[in-house]
Amino acid sequence: MPEMKRHLSGATRIVVKIGTSILKTKLESFSFREHSRICNEIFDLISIKKQPVIVSSGAIALGMKSCGLKKRPTDIDALQACAATGQGKLIHAYESFFEKKNVHTAQILLTRDGLENRKRFLCARNAMRKLMELNILPVVNENDTVAVEEIAFGDNDILSVHVAHLVDADLLINLSDAEGFLLKDGTRVREVTSEDEIDTKLFAHLSDKKREETVGGMRAKLAAARLAMRLGIPFMIVNGHQPGILRSILEGKDVGTFFAPSREKKDQRHKWIAFSARRQGKITVDAGAFRALVEGHKSLLPGGIIKMEGCFEAGQVVDLATAEGKVFGRGVIRYNRKDLALIAGKKTSQIEPLLGRKTSTEVIHRNDMVLWSAR
Repeated sequence: MPEMKRHLSGATRIVVKIGTSILKTKLESFSFREHSRICNEIFDLISIKKQPVIVSSGAIALGMKSCGLKKRPTDIDALQACAATGQGKLIHAYESFFEKKNVHTAQILLTRDGLENRKRFLCARNAMRKLMELNILPVVNENDTVAVEEIAFGDNDILSVHVAHLVDADLLINLSDAEGFLLKDGTRVREVTSEDEIDTKLFAHLSDKKREETVGGMRAKLAAARLAMRLGIPFMIVNGHQPGILRSILEGKDVGTFFAPSREKKDQRHKWIAFSARRQGKITVDAGAFRALVEGHKSLLPGGIIKMEGCFEAGQVVDLATAEGKVFGRGVIRYNRKDLALIAGKKTSQIEPLLGRKTSTEVIHRNDMVLWSAR
């Protein structure tokens, strides 16, 4: 627990994910009273010199309310229409509250494809950091009006991890309906120290119930927690309905479930490779290559490749998998699919004769690779 308290008490840049369920009541799909309560807690963070970033759901729920819909639509056109109707109302609610506190807000709408491109990722990161330097409160949501399946994050739990990554957050807080992660007997898990614990223990205790207005659930929160841990970002699931919950977290009180960050340090580029970049294919390696990569910290050579999937170009990111199909890492590939097909399984001395030109001996250089484990 001392490590957990150190992460919480020392956190300055804090991303707070606010789900639709936190902003509603039994009678209202969006409650301005509940919204004001949460905003007061965010302002409390600002008053003690913290730098909060809000990731807020609620646009579709507000749009449903305006459109007179009782149930969340299932077709993409209706969802986008609700998002377009509700997004302006959502940011207006935040600006109206914080303007009275002399705090300005900035609306940021993201789609996954905007972060998969390295240049666009850096532009988004620089813009958000400049807003924070100017003491402007970023309010982030997915751009649901244009998002389709191929470019959508899927839920704001995953989006909040992207945002925490963008701003290099010290802490990511996920406001939930639950007191934290609860086992089937009702026991609250107080701390999770490894990804293995998520797989071997927590997933077995899931009992998600679908909601009419939301897409997230505890399964999505565990997926977000796993990614945050891998990126080295402390992550908490707490009860967002509990008054004063944000201050309680920073004071180290016994609330919620804390997911400890990985101690392995990665720079921003390697975090982007591991998390944000679009994977254009998959490279399967044999057991010898797997050991050389994971245990020997070597680069990937063509001789260890036994299978390829996808259509990729040099400079794109691909997954790395074992012969059993388990993904254990990602990397920036130095060959396109056509050329790699000619040299896969061959010795490095055969590269030039086969391709007719002198090129890199490494398919993926160690410096362009991120590995975690074989799950």
